[in-house]
Parts: sequence; structure tokens; C-alpha cells
Amino acid sequence: MKPVLTIVGSGTLVPSGDRSSPCHLVEWGEMRLLLDVGPGAVHGLARLRKPWWEVSHTVLSHYHADHFGDLAHLLFALKWATPAPRSRPLHIFGPPGLNDRVEALRRAYGDFMVDPGFEVAYHEVAREGRWSSDESELSLRFAPTLHADNSIAVRVEMDGHSLGYTGDTGPDPKLGDFFRGTDTLVSECGHSDPPPSASHLSPVSVAEMARIAEPANLVLTHIYPPLDPESVPALVRDAGYEGTVVCARDGQWFVVA
Repeated sequence: MKPVLTIVGSGTLVPSGDRSSPCHLVEWGEMRLLLDVGPGAVHGLARLRKPWWEVSHTVLSHYHADHFGDLAHLLFALKWATPAPRSRPLHIFGPPGLNDRVEALRRAYGDFMVDPGFEVAYHEVAREGRWSSDESELSLRFAPTLHADNSIAVRVEMDGHSLGYTGDTGPDPKLGDFFRGTDTLVSECGHSDPPPSASHLSPVSVAEMARIAEPANLVLTHIYPPLDPESVPALVRDAGYEGTVVCARDGQWFVVA
């Protein structure tokens, strides 16, 4: 069975009627992995008729509100709104600082953040760490990114299939090597060229990374206005990347192969 990637939220922190904040669902066998849970993620999953109550793993790339804001909602819904009582554990991964933030959310919202009626395993991972499942051929590798304190990228390996997610990052040649050979690479492209800051990628820096990584498919997301999302693939190609590149939209899905 080949993994399937669904774009739940392809937007940014800028409110939009068409693009929600970052959230990406990877389905493979019984695994339901979320890459970031920005505001609106849980409702977005329901709107796309995805079984949000079956989420098994969540990776947080960093703790800016547009990537992290729906975590409490997810746990609250899993405690009170599932179609049937849940027994399988939920694994939640984040860079250094995860445990402090979970404790703050527990104080703010309640004990369901750590005890929603089933096992929740919080994994505060090293920025160059890795994690493997004892029950399947799922493996997660992490790499630091140039964006926020302790922000990370992730590479997901699933029985010979691979997906990369940049999270938010500034240009870093090391990321090209980290994502080399992935079947699908989900990359932010926050700024136009020349970029106003070094904390996001632009078409030129996306192209530079992708030329090294050589993914089978490059999926662009998290594009800030005034950059037009529909124009970005052409800009990346004009910057010298010759591979397959598309701009993601909410609800779009891709086979990871």
C-alpha cells in the first residue's frame, strides 16, 4: 500500500477563506500522521471527510501559533467527540520545548492534554534525532531549520516510501542532502525574490534545495501574500529546477510514490 498525502491546510498565518493554516495528513495502512496542526486543522479534517479520530502520530515543526494552534482542539475532540472510545495511543513529536508547552496547555485548558482517556506519548526530540516504531516500518528523522528557536524539518520513511516536510525554514544547503531522494517533498515558499528576510524560502532558494534533493515530486505550500501561489511553480522552474513541481491547495491529495 502506497502512502497518501492530503493537504489539509496550505496557507499561512494570514487569514484566508481558501487556505487554512499548515496541516498535512499522511495515511499509510493504519497510520494517520499529521505534519503540523495549525488553527482549523481538526475542522479541516472533518470537512475533507478524513477520520480525525484515527490520528495516530503528530509532528510539530515548531511552536508558532499557525503551526501549533489546534493541538489542544485535537486532544479535546479526541476526548469528547470520537464516534467510539479510543484505545490506541497518540504519539506527538516536537523539538525542544514541547514538554514545557504541553504543561502550559494543561494548566490553561485542563488535564485532557495529558490524560484524555487513552495513552498520549509526548516525544521531545533532538533537532537531529530520529524515532522508529516498534510496530511498523515507520521511521522519522529530524533536522534543524533556520526559522525559529528549535524549529525542525522531518523526513518520514514508510517501508521504502519517503516524504519530506521542511516546516518553516530559511535557506540551508544541508536540507537538500537531508531530503535527497524523497518521493514527495512538501516545501514552504514564503517569500518572493529577493526575500525580505532569511527565515523563509523563496522560489530561488526552493529551487536550489530541490536541485540537491531531487525529489520525485515537489509540493509547494505556505506561500505568503503578495506572492501569488499559482505563479510559484513557474518561478521555481525559472530559477533552474527541472523536476515536477506543483502548488498545493487545501483538499488536494498526492500518492507518495
